[in-house]
Amino acid sequence: MQTQTFNIALPRELVKKVDQMAKREYKNRSELIREALRVYLTKIDRWEKIFEAGQRAVKKMGIKNEEELDNIVYEFRHGRKPS
Repeated sequence: MQTQTFNIALPRELVKKVDQMAKREYKNRSELIREALRVYLTKIDRWEKIFEAGQRAVKKMGIKNEEELDNIVYEFRHGRKPS
C-alpha cells in the first residue's frame, strides 16, 4: 500500500480519546485513524447507494414531490389515507 503523510490539527480532547482508543485496541494513532476513515467512508458510500436506490424507486413510482411520498408512507404505516 502506497502511503502519503499529511499533518492534521485536532483538538486536544479528541487526540486524548484517539490515544485512549488506540491503546485499548493495541494500535497506534495512524492505524486507528486509518481504520476510522475507512469505516466512515464505507458508511457514507452505503448511505449514498441507499439514497440512489430510493431516488430510482421514487422515479419508477412516479412520485413527484415529498408530500406525495409522505402520504404513501403514512398510508403504509397506518393502513389508511391521512385525513
